[in-house]
Amino acid sequence: MVLFLVLFLNVITMEAQNMAPEKTSVLSFSVNNIENEPIDLNIYNGKVLLVVNVASKCGFTPQYKALEDIYKKYNSQGFEILAFPANNFLNQEPGTNEEIKSFCSMEYGVTFPLFAKISVKGDDIHPLYQYLTEEQTNPDFAGKIKWNFTKFLVDRNGFVVNRFGSRTKPDDPQVIKAIEFELKK
Repeated sequence: MVLFLVLFLNVITMEAQNMAPEKTSVLSFSVNNIENEPIDLNIYNGKVLLVVNVASKCGFTPQYKALEDIYKKYNSQGFEILAFPANNFLNQEPGTNEEIKSFCSMEYGVTFPLFAKISVKGDDIHPLYQYLTEEQTNPDFAGKIKWNFTKFLVDRNGFVVNRFGSRTKPDDPQVIKAIEFELKK
């Protein structure tokens, strides 16, 4: 009888886990901002997003300037940049959240949202980046993050519509064209 009860409870538990709501878009996640306060990404519903993993000591760090420039140009049209510092590549983001915030402000005048440092790959990958990189949740743009400043373009409904590698600058014509296309929808 006890064995039956244990098996029954295990089946019920597994069914409940399988019925847990899946993360269906970028907007279904909660993350911490650079001040370590929880932010429900659903506050960006209706906005076009560029989600970027960033680092302060990378050869691509000057992309912060282009990110800020396009943010200023398109923000009033419903565009947001969500920057996620990550220390996954050669210790290129070793700072604390406070140090990262200060660096971005002083060196590049960053005004777009910065979030708390996370991991974008490996065993401790943040759930948002797991969603962005897995085939089953993002089949068209999945794949491991290979380096800092990988960019995901997200439509107004929270779905990934494009991905740009580290070498593609934020103000590259193909990125601008994709952003403008999404903003016109």
